[in-house]
Amino acid sequence: MSTAATAPTVGSNTTHTARLDRLASVAIEVGLGLARGQELLITASLDALPLVRLITEHAYRAGASLVTTFYSDDEATLARFRYAHDESFDTAATWLQDGVAQAFRKNAARMAIAGADPALLAKEDPEKVGRANRAFSKASRPAMELITRHAINWTIVAAATPAWARTVFPGEPEDEAVAKLWDAIFAASRVDARDPVAAWRAHDDGLRKRASLLNERRYHALHFRGPGTDLRVGLADDHVWMGGGTTAGNGLACIPNIPTEEVFTTPHCKRVEGTVTSTKPLSYQGTLISGIQVRFESGRVVESHATQGEAVLRKMLDTDEGASRLGEVALVPHSSPIAKSGLLFSNTLFDENAASHIALGQAYSTCIRGGDTMDAAALAEKGANDSLIHVDWMIGSGEVDLDGVTAEGETEPLMRKGEWV
Repeated sequence: MSTAATAPTVGSNTTHTARLDRLASVAIEVGLGLARGQELLITASLDALPLVRLITEHAYRAGASLVTTFYSDDEATLARFRYAHDESFDTAATWLQDGVAQAFRKNAARMAIAGADPALLAKEDPEKVGRANRAFSKASRPAMELITRHAINWTIVAAATPAWARTVFPGEPEDEAVAKLWDAIFAASRVDARDPVAAWRAHDDGLRKRASLLNERRYHALHFRGPGTDLRVGLADDHVWMGGGTTAGNGLACIPNIPTEEVFTTPHCKRVEGTVTSTKPLSYQGTLISGIQVRFESGRVVESHATQGEAVLRKMLDTDEGASRLGEVALVPHSSPIAKSGLLFSNTLFDENAASHIALGQAYSTCIRGGDTMDAAALAEKGANDSLIHVDWMIGSGEVDLDGVTAEGETEPLMRKGEWV
């Protein structure tokens, strides 16, 4: 899609600290596009502390007025599920999420550092997991609405953590697994390019050109076909394809996901029909969900199965009315650098960039022409979905074909065996 992936590299002989510093630079300069005088809110696990410190340094060098980090701790999370009273699981820190939303309204930037244990809650009660997730989703709704509307500049980067590394490289000694995962993160994040910022600019340009071509075609629907999949996804009225970076409502350019290989748009939430099977496991709120297969009628999931984590999948679908409808469809070639790595990251930030995917739940209003100025009723009229959740899962592979369907019902090949035609 772009020449960035083959740019000259500095190689893995560069020290880990130097590569970590490059990732911090990319996160602030390319991912976030932080402006002088902006506040920055970061969320991260305790294991990501070295990267957080470097990002904080780069943020202040770029002119940040204040950097505030909220840390999570796996043991503290597990303590709740093991010892808290039952009524605890319907509670969330609304006061904290209200403060986060207020910070975003005052133009604070947002950065999330991914790296959670994919199976942290796999052995916990699915009922409690579902209730806790629902409570958090409701509490964080005001802040997340500003994110999904791209009102501010935001980005997500990743840090290797021991628990995550053990999932990606099972059986490896922990220090070797963590080192290998860092190598994979650096490669996917283009940190090893001789000039990572220039590499990202070139890659971003390629994704924007692909989105522009799809916008010219104005397809009415997409038709996915593959093993266990025969799915027709109608596209929202006045939909807009996006890819790579975007200009947020505050006028600042950012690339929300580091890494990213996708072009994406908004489906019509009532025009999805057929059956689809996942091609990679989904890590959802600490639970691994594998072998997902769902059937849509009139845009809504009416039947759902999973070989692992089925109870959590069904709790997720029951979050609200919009949780069983689509809010995003994204296209990624099977030859993307992340797919070529051959790794199953069990982390949506990476796995969604190895395969085409769909997302249940909230739609991005920026993928509707003029959507950032529309109210909820106007967006719904265009077919944009509304929900407390937004959960991506992978449906593309080297065995999946994709056609674009015109308003007249004619089909045009877009992908064959997972590759652009």
